Amino acid sequence: MFRPLFRPLWLLLGFTSLALGIAGVVLPLLPTTPFVLLAAWAFANGSPRLHAWLLANRTFGPLISNWEQHGAISPRAKLLAIVSMAGVFAASVIFGAADRVIIIQAVILPATATFILTRPSGPRPPPTA
Repeated sequence: MFRPLFRPLWLLLGFTSLALGIAGVVLPLLPTTPFVLLAAWAFANGSPRLHAWLLANRTFGPLISNWEQHGAISPRAKLLAIVSMAGVFAASVIFGAADRVIIIQAVILPATATFILTRPSGPRPPPTA
């Protein structure tokens, strides 16, 4: 009922998230996966055509399908996410970030890492009889 009313907001969120995800491909401290997944979710709500286009993308399509179908994150994406988080934390400490920034990171980054590491790495195997 309200979906057409919010369509421009879904599209704005989708394009903004996709742009950040693409930037994350070349910027080591900007995560690609969460932004691409957010873009897929926003496009699914705002434009089935753009959602289908993103799913058909050679680079991002498998990542999105794996998440949507299995709630899974590939081992490579997990490794990159954990290494990026550790790098950000280390850089914050080395360059003398404010204490509150260090404390916030010390709380949030391990929680985020735990979430990422506890996701399946791929499709679940079929149950054996």
